[in-house]
Amino acid sequence: MLSNTVLRQIRVFSIRPSSAIASCTFRSYVSRAHPSASNPVFPVGDALSTVLQGIQERKGLREEKWEKNSTARVSKGIKEEGPYRNQDETVEIALNLNVDPRKPGQAIRGSLPLPHGTGKKVNVIVFTPDDAADTIEAAKKAGATHVGGSSLIESISRGEMPLNFDRALATPDMMPQLSKISRILGPRGLMPNAKLDTIQPADRIVDAVKAQAAGMVQYRTDKNGIIHAGVGKGSFTPEQLSDNIREFMTAIQSAKPESYGKGKKKGGKKGGGKGSKDAKYYLKAYLTSSQGKGSVGIDLRTLDPTSSYFMSVAPS
Repeated sequence: MLSNTVLRQIRVFSIRPSSAIASCTFRSYVSRAHPSASNPVFPVGDALSTVLQGIQERKGLREEKWEKNSTARVSKGIKEEGPYRNQDETVEIALNLNVDPRKPGQAIRGSLPLPHGTGKKVNVIVFTPDDAADTIEAAKKAGATHVGGSSLIESISRGEMPLNFDRALATPDMMPQLSKISRILGPRGLMPNAKLDTIQPADRIVDAVKAQAAGMVQYRTDKNGIIHAGVGKGSFTPEQLSDNIREFMTAIQSAKPESYGKGKKKGGKKGGGKGSKDAKYYLKAYLTSSQGKGSVGIDLRTLDPTSSYFMSVAPS
């Protein structure tokens, strides 16, 4: 005997067979057999102009909304402390690389100073021995917000000092002591690391603090081989952003591993892109902003430093 649920399903399909077929026929879906249509890509200059145009439009809308609500603020007794300070959106680049970070030598990570900085104020702390008075004084003058050794580590471990800093530098002799707070700094990406140039000898700490405060951008591949990085602010000129993107892409190209590749190659062999002419290092690239609703695809020929169309316009 059929259950009530099965009988109800039979009645539905028997009553509306045409609608069921129509819904299956026109339903949009994406699969390996039916991939989605490729999104359009643009030269890096055009993509940058599109992103900046969106930033300016949103900026104007926010200012218009602020002026429109001025009467409401007065009626609610809200005092205005100076003129309206609009948001300065961050321009971000996303690179999908043909690397598998789970494989040895394919995890890409590093840092570099951008020609025009990131536009973000960076708070830097320095871990150095407490008895290094000269280094402590020089680091503070260079712009470090907090400088110290074991006393600073104890303050962080007890939760007395808030983790409101963006970068942490350390001298090599402080690394054994930093293991005490590695579980606090590590998940937040604040643990000093030689690959990020955040471990420096005492005579280079001052230069390291200045470089970090000026706009040192850090990058690393996630588990899918994608790198996200901010390359400037919406208040930057197109020329400044182009210079930052050029420097960033040159660094990514320099960090290219000898062997790379996701999944399987043709023929059933796993991974590997070494010596293969068909293996591509760059798969996709997009440009967006922190408040943008979408991203703009970039023509890889205009973003690849090895291409003759790098930072220019490629033929269609």
